[in-house]
Amino acid sequence: MLMNTHDARLDALRKELKARGLDGFVVPISDEHMSEYVGAYAQRLAWLTGFGGSAGTAAVLADKAAMFVDGRYTLQVREQVDGRLYEYQSVPASTVAAWLADHAPPGARIGFDPWLHGKPWVDAANRALRAKGAALEPVEGNPIDVIWADRPAPSLAPAEVHGLEHAGKSSEAKRSEVAEWLTARGLDAAVVSALDGVAWLLNLRGSDVERTPVALSFVLAHADGTAELFIAEEKVTSGLRAHLGNAVTIRPREDFVPALKALAGRKVAVDPERSVQAVFAALEGAGAEVVELTDPTVLAKAVKNPVEQAGHRAAQARDGAAIARFLHWLAVEAPKGGETELSAAARLLALREETGLLRDLSFDTISAAGPNAASPHYRVSEESNRRIEPGSIYLVDSGGQYLDGTTDITRTVWIGPGAPTAEHKDRFTRVLKGHIALATAVFPRGTVGSQLDTLARHALWQAGVDYAHGTGHGVGSFLSVHEGPQRIAKAQGGQAGTGQELLPGMILSNEPGYYKAGDFGIRTENLILVEPRAIPGAEGDYLGFETLTFAPIDRSLVDCTLLTRDEVAWWNAYHAKVADVLLPQLEGEVRAWVEAACAPL
Repeated sequence: MLMNTHDARLDALRKELKARGLDGFVVPISDEHMSEYVGAYAQRLAWLTGFGGSAGTAAVLADKAAMFVDGRYTLQVREQVDGRLYEYQSVPASTVAAWLADHAPPGARIGFDPWLHGKPWVDAANRALRAKGAALEPVEGNPIDVIWADRPAPSLAPAEVHGLEHAGKSSEAKRSEVAEWLTARGLDAAVVSALDGVAWLLNLRGSDVERTPVALSFVLAHADGTAELFIAEEKVTSGLRAHLGNAVTIRPREDFVPALKALAGRKVAVDPERSVQAVFAALEGAGAEVVELTDPTVLAKAVKNPVEQAGHRAAQARDGAAIARFLHWLAVEAPKGGETELSAAARLLALREETGLLRDLSFDTISAAGPNAASPHYRVSEESNRRIEPGSIYLVDSGGQYLDGTTDITRTVWIGPGAPTAEHKDRFTRVLKGHIALATAVFPRGTVGSQLDTLARHALWQAGVDYAHGTGHGVGSFLSVHEGPQRIAKAQGGQAGTGQELLPGMILSNEPGYYKAGDFGIRTENLILVEPRAIPGAEGDYLGFETLTFAPIDRSLVDCTLLTRDEVAWWNAYHAKVADVLLPQLEGEVRAWVEAACAPL
């Protein structure tokens, strides 16, 4: 029977748990690859609770349940998840393991799917529950899959070859580097579970996950430079076989666990942040020696080669022209009062599609009017769709997937008529000052992301305000829009990536913001590339950032009295470059509008 309410779904899950002798169950947003964005078949949390964010977990007991989200989703979870059914819990102040330990009955058996959780989480949850006499138990077959009658099947779309003209380095060369890494550590093999790691290593892409061009698969990379690819046979084309050659053995996806068990007696590298508990269990159960190390593709993938860097610049220029056409359209149409968040998102998608080169969006467009913009990761739906009111702030955070690069840009604009308030301009300008401070940062080699984060927050802190998300995330090359290991964020709560040294060739976002609950939100985001910075007389190697994203920033929201002379100079130089990059692609009214938008302050 098809369940059609979240009450009924939660009730059905509890009945299934009782039938299995379980007292509770944990439901994350995850798949077998620990992906941030997952395919429709793995959207178990959304189906169960209605939550549409990209990070969250539900804990279900017989008599109560809770939803755990971080600061990005504080507002969204309350709009989408029924508070009668689930308590709202904030991460990292609260954790799933601590909540279960506090609320589960003595001797409780709490189920979890070992294909959806990482080993660190399982170890921590086990410790917390054992202290209360409860136990965490792996399940065979996810209980939600039993009650989800119309659950979509995993995609069988063909995997695609990512050509050398875009990848910049052959799969053979990448596998050779991984083999050298393994040999240097006395290891026999490495498990590559993350879908973007598989895609990068083998120069393949796919369409199995919305917004991220990856193919559902696993890889075992060996110390002799060979590899085994585990993938559904329906996804393998003759072109893919020819591309991979004899050194890569293509095996059915269901052979993955038997292949892990066949590594008995071998030393195998497994990344605890990117491989699920089931991988560790299979290897350890077979007698392999598991060595916990970061997947060797992670750092190599983050440092973009010259071909990838050039591709990014081309993609950003193309995407920037689409953004400019959108901002012009918005300036003309939104003040008339007839546009909505959905109509604006649709218009922006259409303009990107007009490039003829868009493969997908890089994430669901955040098209947020008025108070909806106060939710940093708001996602518009038919239910939440809001009219873009004249005399208000509108925020749009969006990106595209192109064969030569992945884009991510946020612009906040004032919708006339009328003028922004002093508060609007103050907050917008403080966000801008933080953006400029990071864009112009010069720092010694060895600097990590958390050391730069304060630059983006300083002007906001001076006014007694802050924002509850990171300042910058890594970005892939026609891959994930959120890519590690680099990150610019506060060093707290064990957040991954903030301790990673920034290296030339890494791409990050620069996106400080400000959010006033129930009123408005502001964010200004460009992508930046870490590059060497020559300083006369410098003692040691220094780095800085090349800005990659070019589109006008709304001057009507700027309070020039808050800007220093150097900040005004940055604004003018940036907009001169915007004009250089975009005007050759534009004509007519759009060109004239961009020329005006790029005039010096």
